[in-house]
Amino acid sequence: MTSTPQQTPQETVTAGARDTAETGEGGIDLRDTGSGTWRAGLRRAIRIGSRPGPWKRGLVLTALALLLGLLMLLHAHITDLGGLGSLVETFLPWFGLFVPVLLAGALWRRSASAVLALLLPAVVWASLFGGVLSDKSQPGGDLTVVSHNVNADNPDPAGTARDLAASGADLLALEELTDHARGVYEEELAKTYPYHSVQGTVGLWSRLPLSDTRQVDVLRDDAGPLARTRRAEDIPVDPPRALRTTVATDQGPLAVYVAHLGSVRVMPRGGFWTDSRDAGAEKLAKAVAAEQIERVVVLGDMNGTTDDRALDGLTSQLHSAQDAAGDGFGFSWPASFPMARIDQILVRGVEPKSSWVLPATGSDHLPVAAGISW
Repeated sequence: MTSTPQQTPQETVTAGARDTAETGEGGIDLRDTGSGTWRAGLRRAIRIGSRPGPWKRGLVLTALALLLGLLMLLHAHITDLGGLGSLVETFLPWFGLFVPVLLAGALWRRSASAVLALLLPAVVWASLFGGVLSDKSQPGGDLTVVSHNVNADNPDPAGTARDLAASGADLLALEELTDHARGVYEEELAKTYPYHSVQGTVGLWSRLPLSDTRQVDVLRDDAGPLARTRRAEDIPVDPPRALRTTVATDQGPLAVYVAHLGSVRVMPRGGFWTDSRDAGAEKLAKAVAAEQIERVVVLGDMNGTTDDRALDGLTSQLHSAQDAAGDGFGFSWPASFPMARIDQILVRGVEPKSSWVLPATGSDHLPVAAGISW
């Protein structure tokens, strides 16, 4: 059995004094734990004070928001080297989708500066496209016009022709006609449209008489990725891609242009190639500027949106029916998931009453339609 050692009186007094010194009178613990707690509290305060506040958090998001706003605001000043400016302007409305994405990031980071910076792209987008979202169509209209790139590889041209005839169009412009499909369209549309003219790969079918029909040169045979091959192998030049005609209406003559401007391509070395399209747009703009008839309608696949600087020569003297009397953006391409309106109805001297997009056919484009009045 182990015995517990007994403290001597002196040891008891010494221990008590030590306990008293450590705890203080009244049993309060005065051991040196306060200094450690004080240091820990100081470190905690320093950490809290060094954390960025709501105006300092999310600086990357803030910078991205400002860049997005400036890009949309100054899109006309973006260089067109490699077709960059044209590419940005083609899909400019879609840049608005970045605003809610950045806003979600700003709220997650609790960044007041990023939220404030997002006001710039939001306001710029609203000023550019806010008016497009409202329905500006009006009842009435003296003439219904339809334009459709029917696609050279359309597997069902007869079905496409029947769908277009059922649209109620008075004037029907078709682009990208092939020699084989031309006969199909002529046969299917003959009952509805007694008048028509085809020039190369474009044509106009009409319920009203046509006159003074001629080709319009919108080609640039010396430009593009196939130009050198064409010259070297003596390949024939492209067939005409635009026409001009006069439609006899009860209100007087109406000049109608149908055009399919050159394609744009993404080239591995050249970037977004637009030379042929740009040259054709310039030639078409000159032809319209020289038009003597006051009332003019331009229909066709322009391979560019009205925001694209390449079409400035046209949009400076013509109005977009979709912008004036449409509901929404009226995207027409590609038909499977429309992302841009490159099929245009442009007018001068007449009033657009309505503008809309027709259901899909066998083409990779959607038909576009408009009702116009005098």
